[in-house]
Amino acid sequence: MTLADINTMPVAAFVEAFGSVYEHSPWVAAKAAGSRPFADVDGMCRAFSAAMRSASVAEHYALVRAHPELGHRLGVDPGLTDASAREQGGAGLDRLTPEEYAHFRTLNDAYGQKFGMPFVICVRKVGGNAKQVIAQAMERRLASTPECELAEALNQIDAIAALRLHDKVVA
Repeated sequence: MTLADINTMPVAAFVEAFGSVYEHSPWVAAKAAGSRPFADVDGMCRAFSAAMRSASVAEHYALVRAHPELGHRLGVDPGLTDASAREQGGAGLDRLTPEEYAHFRTLNDAYGQKFGMPFVICVRKVGGNAKQVIAQAMERRLASTPECELAEALNQIDAIAALRLHDKVVA
């Protein structure tokens, strides 16, 4: 899809095309639609980020909670979007050994108990040895504060969304 097409499509079509960029949160695309026309994909990413960041704290928590836990067993999370499944699969999180799964389950449970939301990281930016790097990030971030974790989760969500937008738009 080209920017020319994106800049002229009706709002409903825009939300249909980009509503999934922020996991299960089409309201971000609906808000970002009002910032058109976009000069380039990076400008589109900034508009989406600004739309998300202008939301209330309650909406921010709802957005973070719309994201899946990392390292679920295949078929366990019926709300897992195709994009999330691909991203987690690319990091090997869909192929955990029983020991790795138990470790991720323990980390996910501890994180969820402490912060009331799932751990979010842009797995596509993690790089090599992703499972280990992600587990280490979870362990490190468990020492954080709720305010810092919400801010970090939103930063990670912006990174995920930017990659997804770049995947969808032909520059």
